[in-house]
Amino acid sequence: MNYSTRYTELNEQFIPGKNIRLPDSIIDIRFFPYVSSVVRSDDAAWSFNSADREIAENISFDYPVFIPRGKEKNEHAILLMHGLNERSWNKYLTWAEYLCTTTGKPVILFPIAFHMNRSPQAWTNPRSMQSLMNLRRKQNGDDRSISFANAALSERMSLYPLLFYTSGRQTFFDMEQLCINIRQGKHPLFTAGTDINIFAYSIGAFLAQIMLMTDPGGIFSNTKLFMFCGGSIFSSMVGISRSIIDKSAFDRLHKFYLTDFENTQNLARDKVFRSFYSMISPDRNQTEREDFFNQMGDRLLGISLKQDTVIPFEGVLQALGSDCTRKCISLEDFSFLYTHENPFPIGVNTNQTAVNDEFINVFSLSAGFLA
Repeated sequence: MNYSTRYTELNEQFIPGKNIRLPDSIIDIRFFPYVSSVVRSDDAAWSFNSADREIAENISFDYPVFIPRGKEKNEHAILLMHGLNERSWNKYLTWAEYLCTTTGKPVILFPIAFHMNRSPQAWTNPRSMQSLMNLRRKQNGDDRSISFANAALSERMSLYPLLFYTSGRQTFFDMEQLCINIRQGKHPLFTAGTDINIFAYSIGAFLAQIMLMTDPGGIFSNTKLFMFCGGSIFSSMVGISRSIIDKSAFDRLHKFYLTDFENTQNLARDKVFRSFYSMISPDRNQTEREDFFNQMGDRLLGISLKQDTVIPFEGVLQALGSDCTRKCISLEDFSFLYTHENPFPIGVNTNQTAVNDEFINVFSLSAGFLA
């Protein structure tokens, strides 16, 4: 496999919402509809920002599944969970194809609430974001982290920091319902009793950790979790990036969850809340949290990157505890320049042979674990 070549080919062939029979491959991509019921519920977490109930894209959307060709029903599935403030599946297409081809299991790419195709197109349009970006620059001075790409999320998080929790909570319940349907044989691709493993990147790993800690109805009791550039306690994450959120929004978010969140009114103090609370800082429910990850044993594996400043290895250590981290998480470094947002860069100024080798190293390990 040539990573850079395949990256380009898949991005040329992938059309959101359109089923595709990939040429020169044993994989098909099919899209399935989903309607979120959370915004119609009485969940008190939605009471603070009723306008979000009206964002139609977040309620009704399609999600793609990479499927091994020739098998109508499957007994296994891999759920691929993406990062924060992402609006396209571009970088995940090669990831999903490799996992699907190597494991022989369908790979489900399910979007986080208000992300990917669950957000208005205006949020990704530079012309639409120009006035908002200018406003944030006026308010926050010469902040180089402000960009077209992060303006919408930065503004929303600045005004409503609780969104980080409530959008994650909506995604949790959406994924829970999807997995219940799969486990009960109600999804057209899967038989009853299908086992579900997870490949989680960045903030997707944070959400996956909360899902497994909460484990509604025991549906994740046998789930394996592979974390790539993820797994940190919240307080150690540094999401300041032109492609994630700007510094002002990050500072607002960080302060809110470390000082104000636990006193927020009208939030259900259920198991989802307690699991999230446990992942905010190292001292919160530390023994319970570390015991949980230790007890996962051989169901947990991951790779952190030495130059990752967004999800640092130290934060993973704080979340899992030293014993679990030592057994489960490898700290790696690549010979080429990379970032958290772009661990496998494409371009003439990067040694593409080295990028290809590191991609194979990471994903052969994850595929072997999730197979």
